[in-house]
Amino acid sequence: MMMKCTEATQMLSERLDRKLSTKEKLSLGIHTAMCSPCRQFGEQMKELRDITKVYKDLNNVETKE
Repeated sequence: MMMKCTEATQMLSERLDRKLSTKEKLSLGIHTAMCSPCRQFGEQMKELRDITKVYKDLNNVETKE
């Protein structure tokens, strides 16, 4: 059965905080290969995580000076 977009977006979010199982990775990979909005959501989640990390690192540098 095909994963629904609500399940995919939940898993895309969870993937940032925990390691997905092989079955989860496969299901999510198939879904995002066919679903442009979910694929874009996943890319945006990763970008937000990266931006947040850079911002946090910059704040840590500024407070040490």
